[in-house]
Amino acid sequence: MSSIYIIAIVFSTLLLLPTLTVGALVQEQPLVLKYHNGQLLKGRITVNLIWYGTFTPIQRSIIVDFINSLSSPATTPLPSTATWWKTTENYKGGSSALVVGKQFLHPVYTLGKNLKGKDLLALASKFNELNSITIVLTAKDVAVDGFCMNRCGSHGSVRNAGNGARNAYIWVGNSEMQCPGQCAWPFHQPIYGPQTPPLVAPNGDVGVDGMIINLATLLAGTVTNPFNNGYFQGPATAPLEAVSACTGVFGSGSYPGYPGRVLVDKVTGASYNAHGANGRRYLVPAMWDPQSSTCKTLV
Repeated sequence: MSSIYIIAIVFSTLLLLPTLTVGALVQEQPLVLKYHNGQLLKGRITVNLIWYGTFTPIQRSIIVDFINSLSSPATTPLPSTATWWKTTENYKGGSSALVVGKQFLHPVYTLGKNLKGKDLLALASKFNELNSITIVLTAKDVAVDGFCMNRCGSHGSVRNAGNGARNAYIWVGNSEMQCPGQCAWPFHQPIYGPQTPPLVAPNGDVGVDGMIINLATLLAGTVTNPFNNGYFQGPATAPLEAVSACTGVFGSGSYPGYPGRVLVDKVTGASYNAHGANGRRYLVPAMWDPQSSTCKTLV
């Protein structure tokens, strides 16, 4: 039995929402994610990666560097991905330190190029380790049920066959060929809404930089709501979680269709808001902060 929480495709919906006027009569209520008294993932957590399909060494290094950078040393320039991740410490239970563990390359498409939910579960069950997260990453030519139609990725849990414990997993797909306007925004023109110019991807790869945004969203959701009884708002079957509650916000001054003010490299024109490991730069989404009950941005 598995439980699944989905990054729904909501960018196009957000683009069509009206903005509040200064003189609005009804004041917007503060966003609050309720804690449902369940287990959170805290302490040292091993992150195992399954690369399904063809990924270049550079693409793999962009994602591995991102995960490593969430627990990077204080010498990383600010604003940093580690500072962004530190917001998860404000959720009950303290800090979560993510450490990349095993990596499994699966370039021969043994399960084909059209994956069902059961295929993702089979891949996610490869590593049965306590206090770990298994991340299944599918290449740009791999279709997954619901991908681009109603989700850009998902997280859930599988039972450990040995001891019955639940292990968390994440799936994220590369949308470069299938739906970059939905799952790689703001690095691609949106399908609907205002056609503002897309941002330049910080690592020069629209598909993988889009994966980073969705992976960041799902990692935050996994550690703060791993088994559907942690922090979330709304129905348990379609919860708003730590980052998905702040969809479309990357910098201050954001509004539907505009990601907000971010940093721009003067030479390459690439947009980013966080420094990561090995000199990399990333664009990470806003995260809800339990201390302030607001969507917190780095810039």
